[in-house]
Amino acid sequence: MFISLLLVLLIGAIAWAGSTAGFSSLFGVALPCAAVAVFIGGMIWRMVYWARSPVPFCIPTTGGQEQSLDFIRQEKFDCPSTQGGVIVRMFLEICLFRSLFRNTSADVRADMPGNNGPGTIYYSSKWLWCFALLFHYCFLLVFLRHFRFFMEPVPCWVTWLETVDGIMQVGTPRFFMTGGILLAALLFLLGRRVFNQRLRCISLLNDYFPLWLLIGIVCTGICLRYFDKTEIALVKVFIMSVTQFSPDSDAAKNIAPLFFVHLTLVSTLLAYFPFSKLTHMLGVFFSPTRNLANNSRRVRHINPWNPPKQFFTYAEYEDTYRDAMAEAGLPLEKAPDKAAE
Repeated sequence: MFISLLLVLLIGAIAWAGSTAGFSSLFGVALPCAAVAVFIGGMIWRMVYWARSPVPFCIPTTGGQEQSLDFIRQEKFDCPSTQGGVIVRMFLEICLFRSLFRNTSADVRADMPGNNGPGTIYYSSKWLWCFALLFHYCFLLVFLRHFRFFMEPVPCWVTWLETVDGIMQVGTPRFFMTGGILLAALLFLLGRRVFNQRLRCISLLNDYFPLWLLIGIVCTGICLRYFDKTEIALVKVFIMSVTQFSPDSDAAKNIAPLFFVHLTLVSTLLAYFPFSKLTHMLGVFFSPTRNLANNSRRVRHINPWNPPKQFFTYAEYEDTYRDAMAEAGLPLEKAPDKAAE
């Protein structure tokens, strides 16, 4: 955990020192453009790799009664047997995290009431579902709000999102709820890995690093808006000049170094994204446990790894070895030809 935190702090320190020393073009232009190229190329490579990977078995994950007799009620969305049911299931999974909502946790208690000795207890795990849902949707809204820096005039839907997000009108500039909720959700996800002993045991560097990176991005973004209060107009002029491939160096010189720290962390996230676990955003669409119907009893699933084979039926086998089988006393479906004897 601490190694990943030090890596994020080191990246931020390098961006701060480099932008202060006059390398704003490196951290504000070259690095973001390279990160976007790596992100797009990496995601295309991952999707092509997934699309070309054979699916040897029909292995949909089921969560209820499959299709059976007419008088037995089928769970059409948790155990779909049609493509329509699969589409509904994918929608519920992607938009509402249904499998995470159904998740339960298990624990072993040393002293269970009415039980002589240790026992297993199962309980709901809805907090993880709640904060995961808050994180993903708040991240999406923050991402959409940032389109105001890339478009002129600002689209009406971006203005509407900002109005809804800051409807409480707290402080000046007004407080956006998604920023605070996003930070709280990330701290919950990090704390879950730190304080849950079993989860901490299986957590690796690539589990902590994206969390610290996202926390760093959110914290620097909040500081830029409410504490450092960077000139938004200059930031927009600089970003639009970069997107038009004519960077404005004069605007970059007047922007606070914290902005380049924020931009460097975002660029690091983009470059790291295709090679990390974060690609589950697109991987769920290629997962055979989710995108296949549970109809293996009615529709034959062909393994694409199996090469073409020349099958040898029993009738052909007996025609070939009938005489030898008769001599060995093995039962035959057809007696040996007497004339041949």
